[in-house]
Amino acid sequence: MFQSFQLLGNLNALENVMLPLELAGRKDARKAASDMLGRVGLSERLGHYPKVLSGGEQQRVALARAFVVQPAVLLADEPTGSLDFATGETVMELMFDLNREQGTTLVLVTHDRAIAERCERRITIEAGRIAA
Repeated sequence: MFQSFQLLGNLNALENVMLPLELAGRKDARKAASDMLGRVGLSERLGHYPKVLSGGEQQRVALARAFVVQPAVLLADEPTGSLDFATGETVMELMFDLNREQGTTLVLVTHDRAIAERCERRITIEAGRIAA
């Protein structure tokens, strides 16, 4: 996951989440994508394109797209970097909830110490060296 979301502008929210499932040949792509968008609170926004979604909604679409494939490992680079505090908190709660539910190894890169403190394990890098 990227802080810039990387959604495809010519696809609506549902299609953005369906895409990796369709590429994997999943027959249930539409239902799985719809269910996951519902899980992140966007069941009313399935047909909306990224340009009309708020930053928080776009990030939740990206989150749904990342988790819908049930990855073993998910890398997230500053997942709340472009969000306001309240929206960032909502996104992090969803990320940690999905992490626990699916058993996905979640690797977060963040400058936000509050987010880092919520992680089970932390590795701190200072001036290019592992500090802790």
